[in-house]
Amino acid sequence: MNTTTTVTPLGGDVYEIDTRMAGYSGITAGYLIMSDRPCLVEPGTSGSAPVVQAALRELGVGPDDLATVVVTHIHLDHAGGVGDIARMYPQAEVVVHEKGARHLADPSKLMRSARMVYGDALDTLFGELKPTDAARIRAVEDTGTVDLGGGRRLDSHYSPGHAKHHVGLMDSHTGDLYVGDAAGMYIPETADVKPATPPPDFDLDTTLESIGKFRSLGPQRLLFAHYGPVTDVDDTLERSAEELRVWVDAVRDARDQGLDLDHAVAMVVDRTKDRYAITADGVDPELAAKYEVLTSAESNVAGIMHALDKNA
Repeated sequence: MNTTTTVTPLGGDVYEIDTRMAGYSGITAGYLIMSDRPCLVEPGTSGSAPVVQAALRELGVGPDDLATVVVTHIHLDHAGGVGDIARMYPQAEVVVHEKGARHLADPSKLMRSARMVYGDALDTLFGELKPTDAARIRAVEDTGTVDLGGGRRLDSHYSPGHAKHHVGLMDSHTGDLYVGDAAGMYIPETADVKPATPPPDFDLDTTLESIGKFRSLGPQRLLFAHYGPVTDVDDTLERSAEELRVWVDAVRDARDQGLDLDHAVAMVVDRTKDRYAITADGVDPELAAKYEVLTSAESNVAGIMHALDKNA
């Protein structure tokens, strides 16, 4: 695997690491907080682990130096590398919401489900989530705290809607809020904000509540796993909520017309395409294709359909 690293200093002793999911650059980010007790947020996929290790080595973090690994949720593009990183950094505690902890200790059920969804593409996209010793996992509830040393801390805030095991993470020193996928995806090349609504956990009202919680925390900056830092906090969170409503309304219309998934996807894509610069004429089509690999329109529509059926 190519372990060429792209490390970007963001200020406040925070470094963005391009974790290069499936070899793609610029769609999955991890973050190293280089505090007295170094903390890695979002290690990425299993395939990303060598890239992350190389980045940490470049930043001077050795095998016994990493204190904590934190994941916002256990989807494989965020947490698939936890088992690998735990082995590479034997002193690091792994922090996750309580609803996801058992899947890190025994990933077999999670991997079976993922295999059903992705088939053979699973190996290329994510690789295998390996088990982490349960004694090294610390589960947090609605709120939790990670000691970053020197009086600095990372506070976790339960934020379901995208996933039932999702937390946002607020840095007491910088005011950075690590939003995971709860506020969707930010595409830095075009400044688009797009929803991330996969099955089976997506729920509109719960997601909107989580976005409201993020706004109430008053962050100085949003750090997206997909992708990068955003300082225009209130506008970005408002756009995130608006896009969710637009997509759900469009899928509801398709469902009311009795369309199957393929036809519903086509209708929703057609209705929403003018909302995004990434799908405009003249924009690099490879950029749109890259983000479609990460979270496809089909996955988003299927998640919303699932939610509408459940609530019917």
